[in-house]
Amino acid sequence: MTLADDLQRPWAVAPFSFEVYPPRTPASAAALHDTLQRLAAAGPRFISVTYGAGGSTGGPSLEVLKYLRTHTDVEPLAHLTCVGNTYAGAARLIREFLDAGIRSFLALRGDPPAGSVEGDPFLGDLESAAQLAQLIDRVQAERAPYAEAGIRGLPRAARVVPGEHVEIAVAAFPNGHPRSRHPREHIDALLAKQAAGATFAITQLFFHADDYLGFVDRSRAAGVTIPILPGIMPVTSPQRLYRVLELSEQDAPAELSIALQIEPDPVRQRAIGISSAARLAAEVVAGGAPGVHLYAFNSHETVLAVLDEAGIPTPIQKEIAR
Repeated sequence: MTLADDLQRPWAVAPFSFEVYPPRTPASAAALHDTLQRLAAAGPRFISVTYGAGGSTGGPSLEVLKYLRTHTDVEPLAHLTCVGNTYAGAARLIREFLDAGIRSFLALRGDPPAGSVEGDPFLGDLESAAQLAQLIDRVQAERAPYAEAGIRGLPRAARVVPGEHVEIAVAAFPNGHPRSRHPREHIDALLAKQAAGATFAITQLFFHADDYLGFVDRSRAAGVTIPILPGIMPVTSPQRLYRVLELSEQDAPAELSIALQIEPDPVRQRAIGISSAARLAAEVVAGGAPGVHLYAFNSHETVLAVLDEAGIPTPIQKEIAR
């Protein structure tokens, strides 16, 4: 069963997944491995690993993906970006991931460096996430266009079956993309990604359940049929809130922003952020979301606390409950 199929089937407990980033220093690799083990033990549907733009090899990201493939039972999902990549370079990178056993990808356009403009050499010749999704699908199809399956009762015979398909996730923007030129452009872009082979979408940040639920309704009305997974970030300090708003170019969520700013205690700030993310997760699941995707910041405690407070049990919690 594919990730997309799993997200679309009825479930008694909402599926969940996590995002991590590669260790920035060799010393932090061991700590990340411990975090990955703890996240994997919670039973996520997948764990995605971010990837910096402009690289020519999988590098640290690939090492984390290989660790997940080798040391856990969780599906690893590799981020890929257009920015800084050529068609040839991206194709080589996709083959490197496929050779390592990676079969799930998140195709992103990526953010250009500050001060760059369209046409800058750094932006590469991949112009959109839809083109990258199409390239991922084509590289896999060329690599394994078909497979052979045995025929019962005929030990020397085989039949040709379609080759293995990769899972391709893409980004969705509940509040519109910052560079959208008209109000529906982000939905048109999602339709293009779907047509290019995307099998499900993960949203960028939002802070109110209605932002996500309304976006899903508008997308469905426009013809988007793939699952749209809500991406939720536990914001546990004013500094983190400021940073994510700067990156996403969204308006500050008033209630959360005020609560974090007036509370001087970091422990209480963390509790406020967990409660806010848990409430958001519970609301979107109640509204029909196919699961939740949590940004872990390479730490297991906060995202597992969010699941607990949202009433989304993990295998660990189920065992404790017994």
